[in-house]
Amino acid sequence: MDFSGKVVLVTGASRGIGAAIALAFARQGAAVAVNYLQRADAAAQVVEDCRESGGDAIAFQADVTEPDQADSLVDRVVAEFGRIDVLVNNAFAPYSFDPERRTPFDDLQWDDYLRQFDGSVGAAFHMCRAVLPHLRARAEGAIVNVVSDLVEDPVVPYHDYGTAKSALVGFSRNLAAEVGPQGVRVNCVAPGLVHPTEGSAATRASFREAIMAATPLRRLARPEDVAGPVLFLASSASGFMTGQVLLVDGGRVMR
Repeated sequence: MDFSGKVVLVTGASRGIGAAIALAFARQGAAVAVNYLQRADAAAQVVEDCRESGGDAIAFQADVTEPDQADSLVDRVVAEFGRIDVLVNNAFAPYSFDPERRTPFDDLQWDDYLRQFDGSVGAAFHMCRAVLPHLRARAEGAIVNVVSDLVEDPVVPYHDYGTAKSALVGFSRNLAAEVGPQGVRVNCVAPGLVHPTEGSAATRASFREAIMAATPLRRLARPEDVAGPVLFLASSASGFMTGQVLLVDGGRVMR
């Protein structure tokens, strides 16, 4: 896949899955806007890695759960690179994937759900609203939203997180139906447990091993495993796909 001449904006790209996605696009010649919230040093390292791999990259600080900051982020990216071709909504509210210390339903508050909605659906909403005018103007472009295989099989009931990611799937499909005639595609990538990441750091080895045993490919996803499917959904190779959810979990969930 060749992304030479393309500009890709990845939210939450200073670490983990987002950093791997940014680097994968840069390796294919893209100019990458590396969005981050707080970790300027980590974002700077991702930018350096992207440039060393053959692409261009610039770090952009913004809280994408805030509509004004999402608008400003897109304006700054267009000012620097001249355009945006691909948006990857990877940012989400912090979450620790620890099945032994998860919050059961009876102890959750509605604010817990709203925090995850804001981090997943809210951030995607604000970013899509800001980016779509640029994609519509050329009647082409791709949006890829990162969800979770928990939307298909809540093997651990992370109620607030899983519900927000399920809502993001619904958001993506409705948006795909509306903007498809305008030349814009919207799809989702749904990873299983990804390790190592900050979110999975608290997941005990015994649980990781149990997930691996239930996975046909007998391992957990690594951040770079998620990047390849994202690139596919952003590329012309998937040009007749929209409104789809691509599971990336080694076959643990099959649909």
